[in-house]
Amino acid sequence: NSCEGLGCEVVLEPREEGGNNGHVWQLPTRLKYSNVKLSRPLTRDTQKVAKWFASMTTGFARKTAHIEARTGDGVMVARWGLLEVVPVRWTGPTFNPESPKVATETIEIAHHGYMMEPGA
Repeated sequence: NSCEGLGCEVVLEPREEGGNNGHVWQLPTRLKYSNVKLSRPLTRDTQKVAKWFASMTTGFARKTAHIEARTGDGVMVARWGLLEVVPVRWTGPTFNPESPKVATETIEIAHHGYMMEPGA
């Protein structure tokens, strides 16, 4: 299983001050959150992912999703709550008999921000 893209950046607006030609102010305006890509081997739960993705055409309710980082022993070391997620892309497996690899799927989700959650 993998997680890629969990992050944010401050969007800056440059402002030039009259009479001060050697300086441009960089004013913070908002936070911008990147999409998160989650990949895993195909399982029976793939049907749930497909159903969730298909529901985007008939209306949906945004929910909070949780991502956990765990040690090899299964102990949680960090947990994030992604706010108001919506799936934006799903990529299925590539099947090639010459390269026998585990069939994986990837889902990309957009969100309105995240919070580090207690208990980690």
